[in-house]
Amino acid sequence: MTGLTPYLSFPGTARQALTFYREVFGGELVLNTLADFGRNDGPPDAISHGMLQGPVELFASDAADGEPSLRLEGVLFSLLGTADPGTLEAWFAALSSGGVDIDPLQLRPWGAHDGQVTDRFGVRWLIGYEG
Repeated sequence: MTGLTPYLSFPGTARQALTFYREVFGGELVLNTLADFGRNDGPPDAISHGMLQGPVELFASDAADGEPSLRLEGVLFSLLGTADPGTLEAWFAALSSGGVDIDPLQLRPWGAHDGQVTDRFGVRWLIGYEG
């Protein structure tokens, strides 16, 4: 393991969210359903465990009945300097699609570019680069 990998619990939208993130970031997507794992504690096609592996790594599942699902407050997923400026700008634009620009990606007085966006699944991202 090379670092922290967020594990998100979605309210029945894990497949859609992880597919969206693969479209944004690229990488390999692995989706395992409840049926794949022989579980019967929810809809057979619900995601029991999903993984996006690539330049941005995420794990996710669908919350089971009675379990809390994604609700983020005071949390930013920071992608500061994690790719070249053009890639980061493309990621910001893609995450903005169907989401909300909190603070546009722009040049700051200290010389860096950054911005914040909450995507359509409720995840808030801080994206930026130097120079």
